[in-house]
Amino acid sequence: MTIGKIERHFGVRGEFKVRSLSDVPGRLDHLKQIHVLPPTGQMVERTVTHVRRAGSTYIMALAGVTTPEEAGMLRGGLIQVPRHPAATLPADVYFECDLIGMTVENERGDEVGVLETILEIPDNHVFVVRKGTEEVLIPAAKSFVTWVDLARHRMKVRGIDDLFEDRHAV
Repeated sequence: MTIGKIERHFGVRGEFKVRSLSDVPGRLDHLKQIHVLPPTGQMVERTVTHVRRAGSTYIMALAGVTTPEEAGMLRGGLIQVPRHPAATLPADVYFECDLIGMTVENERGDEVGVLETILEIPDNHVFVVRKGTEEVLIPAAKSFVTWVDLARHRMKVRGIDDLFEDRHAV
C-alpha cells in the first residue's frame, strides 16, 4: 500500500521530504522497514533511520542514502508498506493508494492518461492525470467520474473534453 510520495531531497545528509498519502494520522511516524518504488520502477526494501514531521510533510532518512544526490534520485518515488486488512469503505469511496497509477479513459474509451497524484483543495480533491508531457486536472466528483474498476486498474470520466480544448486556447 502506498502511504507517501518523496517530493525532494532535504539538506546535505541524504534526507528527503515526504508527502503523506495516508488518511491515518501519524502513519509515517514510526516506520522501520519500507519499500521504495522510485521513478525507475525497481522496488527496493529500505530501513528507515529516522522520520520527523516538518509542517504538513515529513523529513525521512534511509540507511544507505547519505548524499543529496542519492536522495534526489528517489524524487517522485512512492513509499509503500504491506497492506493490512483495512476497514470496509462505503460504496464509491476509495483509498488514494488504490487510485494512484490508474489508467483514466474518457466516455469513448480513449485513454486520457494515468492518475499521477491527487491534490487536496478546499471542499474537493482533484486528480492530476498525465499522458506524456500533457497534464489535465479532473475534479474528483461523481459528476465527472462515472466508474472505477479496481481490479482492472481503470477509471472512466466524462465531461472533460472541453478541458483539453480550453488548455490550448491560452
